[in-house]
Amino acid sequence: MIIAERYYSPEEYLEIEVKSEERHEYINGQIIPMTGGTPNHNKIAGNFYAALNFALKRQPLQVFVTDQRLWIPQKRINTYPDVMVVAGELQFQEGRKDTLTNPIMIAEVLSKSTKSYDRDEKFAAYRTIPSFQEYLLIDQYKMHVEQYSKTDNNRWIFTEYEDADVTISLASVSFEISLADIYDKVDFDTQD
Repeated sequence: MIIAERYYSPEEYLEIEVKSEERHEYINGQIIPMTGGTPNHNKIAGNFYAALNFALKRQPLQVFVTDQRLWIPQKRINTYPDVMVVAGELQFQEGRKDTLTNPIMIAEVLSKSTKSYDRDEKFAAYRTIPSFQEYLLIDQYKMHVEQYSKTDNNRWIFTEYEDADVTISLASVSFEISLADIYDKVDFDTQD
């Protein structure tokens, strides 16, 4: 759903967004309301964020979850990744102190309404970020994770995981997690 059939500048979007009680994405002039998450979506993002944040403590890495806005200048997109990691100092959208521009890793928990967008257009947009090195797509309807890792020669390596006992090793940071830990307390029977 689009707020209105008109073009908004990034500045107009940010003026609306900081006053709004709901979150919206900005995609090249359009303001798009973000739908609410499911309990499983929340559990998965929370499990992954908590383990990652704990593992990276006291390192020059910062982990963000859900409400941290990201600006992708080449695609003119403001979005809210489910989980992202920034290495070193935070870099912000020009004139802002609340919108990041330099993640090295992003994880998205897939929903039925966004999974195609997250795999295609959103991933293509993320790849325009110079610091971006790794992307995880985590299914909330079954135990399944897709991992994309950037190599030195700008190629992306794809790996997928479906077994609870399998451990995912991130390429962008020193971190490992089992699928069982990502999906802890997730009840697939409550999904529609």
